[in-house]
Amino acid sequence: MVNSIQERLNEFIQRKGLRRTGQRDTVTRAAFSKDEHFTADELFDRVRKLDAETSRATVYRTLGLLVEAGLLREIDLGENQTTYDPNFLDKPSHNHLVCIDCGRVVEFEDSHLDLLNDCVTRRLGFKPVRQSIKIEANCEQLRLKGRCPNLIATRLTGKRLRKKR
Repeated sequence: MVNSIQERLNEFIQRKGLRRTGQRDTVTRAAFSKDEHFTADELFDRVRKLDAETSRATVYRTLGLLVEAGLLREIDLGENQTTYDPNFLDKPSHNHLVCIDCGRVVEFEDSHLDLLNDCVTRRLGFKPVRQSIKIEANCEQLRLKGRCPNLIATRLTGKRLRKKR
């Protein structure tokens, strides 16, 4: 885990009059151990591998602190489930392409989108603070080849697939 994340969280916790705990540190370490998006349940599974004593409530409370501190961002990738993105500190204006067939999520940045966002918001009398675009798409590999390694991996890990709309 990046030390600056832990330092920022410690400062935030101190400003709020809370104390630093080992379980909060474990949740934070687990949240930033990978660049992948995760749900609260997925994070809880990661945390339990590191510390079997950490409760689900501690994970949820720490997630709330990490979001409030601006270290994590809640995003909606579908399925009526909150997903957390640990990558906004490094890439604050990245966007997401979500495959509705295999569930794969691809992050992307595009300076043209940043420019368009800036032009539209200024024209309407606003100043852009951040952007997040989610594009839902169909899997090209599945369409062209009839199979997709991401779909197979998703099924093998037991993750739920997104419902097609």
